[in-house]
Amino acid sequence: MPETQDRKLDHIRICLEEDVETSGTWLEDVILLHKALPEMNFDEIDTTTSFFGKKLNLPLMISSMTGGTEEAKEINKTLAGVAEKKGIAFGLGSQRAMIEDASKKETYYVRNVAPSVLLFGNIGISQVKQYKTEQIENALKSIGADLLSVHINAAQEIFQLDLEGDFDFSNSLISLSKLCKELKFPVIAKEVGNGISKECAMSLKDAGVKGIDVGGCGGTNWVVIEGMRSGKDTTNFRNWGISTACSILEAKPSGLPLIATGGIRSGSDIAKSIVLGASICGIALPFLKILKREGEKGVENYIDKLEKELKMTMFLTGSRIIEELKNAKYVLIGRVKDWVEQRNL
Repeated sequence: MPETQDRKLDHIRICLEEDVETSGTWLEDVILLHKALPEMNFDEIDTTTSFFGKKLNLPLMISSMTGGTEEAKEINKTLAGVAEKKGIAFGLGSQRAMIEDASKKETYYVRNVAPSVLLFGNIGISQVKQYKTEQIENALKSIGADLLSVHINAAQEIFQLDLEGDFDFSNSLISLSKLCKELKFPVIAKEVGNGISKECAMSLKDAGVKGIDVGGCGGTNWVVIEGMRSGKDTTNFRNWGISTACSILEAKPSGLPLIATGGIRSGSDIAKSIVLGASICGIALPFLKILKREGEKGVENYIDKLEKELKMTMFLTGSRIIEELKNAKYVLIGRVKDWVEQRNL
């Protein structure tokens, strides 16, 4: 579909050229308890973890961004190659384009450069309602995906152009439950920047998802991006949603593995997210910008910086391994403290 391709190109252009980030992860209101005597050798800190059966050198993924265009093909292949080299996970953008046009498959196929990476396929909840399970499964098999992210993006949809957006989210849970029962891949539910509540997390668990990407408020703002494309006034909705820190705490009672995304920008952000309850973290926009500005080497350097910052945070909390970091002590202040108290989390 030409309009799908045009939309993907618009998204890349806007993300690279405009200010599309919203401050407000609220991770600054999470204070990790400093351990004055770590009683460990910094060089022995181990950041490896496992997620859905695959070992990761860092609890990190390059989150889903794009697909369906030649520019997307180069972005996906380059970033997936870096993910393979660094031993982190990689997420693809929505596979809607390749389901509707099989010739677009090559813009998503990265197994030739990332044969062992933990690979997330991607489809929207609106397409789950439209496509047969067999179509989605074939799309995942054809690119060698390990699991499927189903992105949930109601706020984004209503700010799209009226002829593009899907404003009917009725029966979404019924369709998702059917997919989870029939699909031969684990399904992850993924918000895209407006966060997850405890009630929603429990509904998603009941539907059969095997994990949740909280997609909290505080990073790339798809309401703003779509508003730039459609001309719709986003003034009252620029900060709509649940912060990343609170989304982790909201989703934690589900007991499902959590991916923290939404404004994660540093190794200490990663550490705080894991302490709050995330298994791994995802970052998208910084990788795209660094790739365009500094190339593949710049992306590798950024990952190295994240690793160093994560290790420093682990050292200063007395955490030798990721499992110990999950039990590090912390204090909540300000908005997060108020949120937790009012929401009885």
